[in-house]
Amino acid sequence: QICFLLFAVLYIVSYFIITRYKRKADEQEDEDAIVNRISLFLSTFTLAVSAGAVLLLPFSIISNEILLSFPQNYYIQWLNGSLIHGLWNLASLFSNLCLFVLMPFAFFFLESEGFAGLKKGIRARILETLVMLILLALLILGIVWVASALIDNDAASMESLYDLWEFYLPYLYSCISLMGCLLLLLCTPVGLSRMFTVMGQLLVKPTILEDLDEQMYIITLEEEAIQRRLNGVSSMVEYQTAELERELEKVKSKKTNLERRKKASAWERNLVYPAVMILLLIETSISVLLVALNILYLLVDETAMPKGSGGPGIGNASLSTFGFVGAALEIILIFYLMVSSVVGFYSLRFFENFTPRKDDTTMTKIIGNCVSILVLSSALPVMSRTLGITRFDLLGDFGRFNWLGNFYIVLSYNLLFAIMTTLCLVRKFTSAVREELLKALGLDKLQLSNNPRDSETKPSANGHQKTL
Repeated sequence: QICFLLFAVLYIVSYFIITRYKRKADEQEDEDAIVNRISLFLSTFTLAVSAGAVLLLPFSIISNEILLSFPQNYYIQWLNGSLIHGLWNLASLFSNLCLFVLMPFAFFFLESEGFAGLKKGIRARILETLVMLILLALLILGIVWVASALIDNDAASMESLYDLWEFYLPYLYSCISLMGCLLLLLCTPVGLSRMFTVMGQLLVKPTILEDLDEQMYIITLEEEAIQRRLNGVSSMVEYQTAELERELEKVKSKKTNLERRKKASAWERNLVYPAVMILLLIETSISVLLVALNILYLLVDETAMPKGSGGPGIGNASLSTFGFVGAALEIILIFYLMVSSVVGFYSLRFFENFTPRKDDTTMTKIIGNCVSILVLSSALPVMSRTLGITRFDLLGDFGRFNWLGNFYIVLSYNLLFAIMTTLCLVRKFTSAVREELLKALGLDKLQLSNNPRDSETKPSANGHQKTL
């Protein structure tokens, strides 16, 4: 009952999130409407499982501390080790189900039309989807079988793949989790440096040596000038009209930001923004420091490995050196890493066009986003344990990954994360100084910086494009 209530809350929240971004359905036939509705429900289920996988590790950590603080309390007897183990097993089971069955079914069902020669309808589309799923399962089975033969050419390992439930699915999920951890290794350092820019866009910056009234006057004149040019352009010149409309949208966005900054109170400008930036810097520094300490632990202590010890169990000993305060800090860092990984994922150039937009996201793109978030969220507990953010031993199938016992893989992962995060932060905080040095040396016109805005073409007064 507790698991059902928790999942029901996550499902409702996930449904509202997806419907916020899903493109509003146009006039569709009944068959397409049913297919879209089924795909929507499956995507919502997957997003709810992803949220559960993210909340699973913090929930387990706080539950352990609560059981230590109130061991004999009647009202928390439902919070026990069997519940935590059950949640981990359900999260692993549903993650496998969504990743290998539900999401491929939703995608193929959405793209299916029925085999030629059969009567069109839902049954024909379901039949085509099932055939595609069987072919996909055979393809994945063959790929994993060949990969296992190349990596570990052992008769025992080959025979273990015959047991589909006990060995093959956990082995396949271990491979997916490893790819998710590698993706997190790429996204999280980028997201940690990108978080400062994102929060800078959401918050109001301090107005130091700035005249907002003068900037508002200039931006208003620029908006009026573009509007007059737009009214004077003939409707036949579609290219110039589109360029002017985009430029007008940018000017209006800048004007909206200036108006927001002008209306903001003094404490919001001068207190909230510096406090948030300092907090982000502290959290990032603590994360890098914990990873550095974990590297030292790996070199001197074998039990620091993610698969090194079985752990004292739920409610028997504290997982943090500093008790409840340390556990709260671990939870904050885990959520911070997850948000940073999502921000970094959508900041990568390969996934920029993958970002969902409000009321304008196709169902296919929603399925892709749900799969990506599921992979990231499933790998988050493994990454947190591998980096030493928490000492909580993974339960269920999460702790059965073979590569967690490889010393060289774990050590290399920690070193790469620390180096990449440090480089991203150094590049982030030295970019402004680098730009000023280029301007002082007169090299800014050579476009040596990586700022994409410097390489954009800007329309001149006569409407033509000027480029270097």
